[in-house]
Amino acid sequence: MGGASAGAAWRSPRQWPAWLLGLLLPAGLLVWAELAVRLGWIAPHLLPAPSEVAVTLSQLATQGGLGQHILASTLRVLAGFAIGAGAAVLAGALVGLSPLAAALLTPSFQALRAIPSLAWVPLLLLWLGIDEASKVVLIAIGAFFPVYMGVASGFRDVDRKLVEVARLRGLGRFALARRVLLPAALPALLTGLRNGLSLAWMFMVAAELIAASRGLGYLLTDGRETSRADIVLAAIVLLAVLGKLSDSIMAAIERRALGWRDSFGGST
Repeated sequence: MGGASAGAAWRSPRQWPAWLLGLLLPAGLLVWAELAVRLGWIAPHLLPAPSEVAVTLSQLATQGGLGQHILASTLRVLAGFAIGAGAAVLAGALVGLSPLAAALLTPSFQALRAIPSLAWVPLLLLWLGIDEASKVVLIAIGAFFPVYMGVASGFRDVDRKLVEVARLRGLGRFALARRVLLPAALPALLTGLRNGLSLAWMFMVAAELIAASRGLGYLLTDGRETSRADIVLAAIVLLAVLGKLSDSIMAAIERRALGWRDSFGGST
């Protein structure tokens, strides 16, 4: 009986918990990397074994500096994301709700969106110096455009019939925005926020690679300059963990805010 149940579980992987399925690929890659290094297929100075990276992380934590690096990077991301996302929500709502604002602002925003992140760095350094302000502004720029695109498209793509029905029922502008436009645009807005937060982490690394004495980007630079691939990989692992953690929080907020939807969800 027990053997039959175990066999059924192995025959039905789609019934496994999502977190377990999500762990399969990274766990497989870690096992492969450990074996590849231990068996001499890959030089350790190029790709340290995962166990060695774990030891490096432990050493960084016990030396007391790891927490400061994580805290510095996290605070920069939070500050930059809050500024960039806040400005993007306002600009996106304006462009999405006003054809005149869309005609005035969309060409300029589309041109600014095409500028590579590193192209902003010299200008920000000239204007704001190498202190925190330039890093936070660069992160805010990175977070701005995904959120702006999500908000603008969310409001712009609201079903016209919903708006017409709301107006026939006598809803004013505020009630129309609160009861019709905002709920209809919320899925695109939340998707934009998730994308913006992911890009905020990427822009944080770009900012810290240029000029920083603390942060995960600084750890990447330190590992490169000292030829310590284990430190570089340790910083990359931390970036992946923090990025996944922040995205999971945003996904939980999204599920809670959109609990009223009866979506397909990919099930068949």
